[in-house]
Amino acid sequence: MTTVQARPAPDDRRWKALAVCLTAGFISLLDTSIVNVALPSMERGLGASEAAQSWVVSGYALTFGLALVPAGRLGDMHGRRQAFLFGLAVFTLASAACGLAPGPSWLVVFRLVQGTAAGMVAPQTSGLIQQMFQGDERAKAFGLLGSVIGISTAVGPLAGGLLIDAVGTDDGWRWVFFVNLPIGVAAFAAGLRLLPRFPVRTAKRETFDLFGVLLLGSGVLALMLPLVQEQQWTGREKWALFPVAGLLLAAFWGWERRQGRLGRAPLVDLGLFSLRSFTLGALISLTYFAGFTTVFFVYTLFLQNTVGYSALAAGLTVLPFAAASAVGAAVGGRLVVRYGRKLVVIGLSGVALGLLGVIVAVELVPGRGVGWATALPMLVGGIGSGLTVSPNTTLTLTRVPVRRAGAAGGVLQTGQRVGSAAGIAVVGAVYFAHLTHQGRSTTAIQLGLLTAVGLIMIALVLAVADLRERHVHPEPERTGEWGPSGAEEDGAGETVRSGS
Repeated sequence: MTTVQARPAPDDRRWKALAVCLTAGFISLLDTSIVNVALPSMERGLGASEAAQSWVVSGYALTFGLALVPAGRLGDMHGRRQAFLFGLAVFTLASAACGLAPGPSWLVVFRLVQGTAAGMVAPQTSGLIQQMFQGDERAKAFGLLGSVIGISTAVGPLAGGLLIDAVGTDDGWRWVFFVNLPIGVAAFAAGLRLLPRFPVRTAKRETFDLFGVLLLGSGVLALMLPLVQEQQWTGREKWALFPVAGLLLAAFWGWERRQGRLGRAPLVDLGLFSLRSFTLGALISLTYFAGFTTVFFVYTLFLQNTVGYSALAAGLTVLPFAAASAVGAAVGGRLVVRYGRKLVVIGLSGVALGLLGVIVAVELVPGRGVGWATALPMLVGGIGSGLTVSPNTTLTLTRVPVRRAGAAGGVLQTGQRVGSAAGIAVVGAVYFAHLTHQGRSTTAIQLGLLTAVGLIMIALVLAVADLRERHVHPEPERTGEWGPSGAEEDGAGETVRSGS
């Protein structure tokens, strides 16, 4: 007997429930970038050392990435509504604790808890979309999810700058966390009323794969630690964790195959990777996030440390990217069903073109006018980003069976978190190395951004290869568990009740 999920009801509350999911997803992803511009405020107001500041940023990314796949699997097994609400409640409480932290060590601890809770929330959203929507509506919902993922990351520096400018540098960092409280409470209350209750009937053998969690968690930890601590761990010994990560992840793959052969429920259904749309989409997402998230890291550092911009001014310079990303995502969500991977190719090309424009503008307009000079290239890059993240999320997840939607969403977002950490490590290393040894900050930022463009070009090559392969060998329709709509054949006649 397999898990049975209900088909969506023709109910307008689905869209309101989606708004709740996207709101929670927005604040959890916003916290990956909003903190970056608050680090000087933490140093001044809390006395946070460089190591503590690093863990405030990297610790969140680390626990976020570690929690995604296990949390997605728990939601698949025991109900995504319950997992979503629990994760949102813990995230909101942890945000309050971060804002009230009496010292740097407590802030790091609460930040780790906050990241774990964010990792609990994220995969439930993609799973709930699979349950609540089908066909073109599902594509539209995934398009909105993709737009939230892209915009929340881009708008973080601006939101942080606004808060610090309004409150002051001594306590502004606390409001970076306090801003989550009213949003989190409102989303939780709305979720209790609007999120649908889906019946979940699970066979006795559908147990939680604890050993798989241990292998995957250890592998992801060994992979991400040297990346998120690249600047703090100065020795080369940290890279020895990479082969350890490879061995652990290979052991995880072998264990999951064994689970499948024995008829036991795996943590990650390896059949997902037989879907070309999922495999290529996950790889494109990983490499794209390695490129585009690093732009806000090195560019805002350059503007604040070299040009002399305030946190608010640095945040405002990425506003064209964030606004254009919202427009691009809205357009991409409507067109993805018709044009498919072509939109992703166009979007990636636009991002690469925009970043090359930023590189040229930095050279031609040195000094404080650089923010205005990069506005148009940022606009072009933002439109491209919206046309990339939103359609790629839709194409990656829309064919995944409902029963594995949470775990699949966890795998996709784990790739995004690993990609972001890897990109920041690589681009940051290029930027800081040239800044230290050569001393010309303009060249350092240009080389850093050029490295980011190189990462985005890898994603573009993958997208073009997938597009060409589709013309030659169209992906076959699935039957049975892997149904023709991309959702498993999960039975009709079930009703969906809204939350109490």
